[in-house]
Amino acid sequence: MDAWVDAAAAEIAQRAPRELEALVAVSSPSGDVHGAEECASVCAALLPAQAAVERVPCSSPGHAPDLIARLAGGGRRRILLLGHLDTVVAHDEHRPLAPDGDRLVGSGAVDMKGGVALALGALRALAQRPEAYAEVALLLVVDEEWRTGPLVHVERFAGFDACLCFEAGELAGDDEAVVVRRKAAATVRVRARGRSAHSGSAPDRGRNALLALATAAQAVAAAHDPAGPQRLTAVPTVLRSGDAFNVVPGDGELYADCRADDLGAVEAVCAAVPDDVAGVALDTELVRRWPGMHSEAAVAPLLERAARLLGRPVRGASRGGASDASHVAAALPVTVDGLGPRGGAAHNPGEYVVAGSIPTRAQVAMAVVAAALEGGT
Repeated sequence: MDAWVDAAAAEIAQRAPRELEALVAVSSPSGDVHGAEECASVCAALLPAQAAVERVPCSSPGHAPDLIARLAGGGRRRILLLGHLDTVVAHDEHRPLAPDGDRLVGSGAVDMKGGVALALGALRALAQRPEAYAEVALLLVVDEEWRTGPLVHVERFAGFDACLCFEAGELAGDDEAVVVRRKAAATVRVRARGRSAHSGSAPDRGRNALLALATAAQAVAAAHDPAGPQRLTAVPTVLRSGDAFNVVPGDGELYADCRADDLGAVEAVCAAVPDDVAGVALDTELVRRWPGMHSEAAVAPLLERAARLLGRPVRGASRGGASDASHVAAALPVTVDGLGPRGGAAHNPGEYVVAGSIPTRAQVAMAVVAAALEGGT
């Protein structure tokens, strides 16, 4: 293993569990300004003294500002380190970090405060090696789990040489893997407009929005084809309709989460939902569009260099979950994701990081960082 990669990773791994504990101690669900500010303050305290820090407007209105930390050096290449501070866990369900065997269990541990801890460590290591780069920037956003629109910072970093995102890592067989391919992701919303009526004395005068939305949900679910050519997943997730047990519900809405290799497959799901069911009008739209990421060819030389520096293989893997890396990959073809520690149960009460993966994933991350700074093909 390259000596610098080994030494930098060892220092990162030594500090990462305590820093992860500090980050997870802050409850920071998307949209909560106070939680985001507190989490950003923790990150600022862990940054190298050489970093220039700025807070910039978030992509989502009403959120706290995002954080950017920059290091300037005497080299020639510019790389972006990317992560997010927000979680999906509400305050009343938040769990601070606690060990459970080889697991570090806590809200947002793997998605993605474990990765943020490694990214902060990487920036500290790079601060001691300014001759290796022209610029390194760390972007930590506060709305990744919430955002429906585009990532507004893409143009800001469009001239950079590479983007390295620290979402959770994984294995490919016995080898360490990083993410080079992600599905496009979209949220389908169906709004129903029917007619309310008394469910006992005049049920047939109503137009039941709940039943119409159930039909819509079945239409969405029928498109589910994860083994098909587009690897489409179409999953109804939220249905709201009705306010009283004795009233025919006159309106409501349905949400579904859809993922596919191409957004066109999701648009076909929308087209499959009828416009009218038994007199109930259904309006279907995509309220969230995230592009896919297809970086396999562009990052293959980088992964070869990383494997040489690491002394063992680094495989490229595919993942269905969405990430801000997908937005950046549209402008920076050399985009690698999945550089964080391994773990599981993301978005669930038992979310965890595998403690034993932190040293090896720190090595992978620093090998990829070093490879990105080498450049070349």
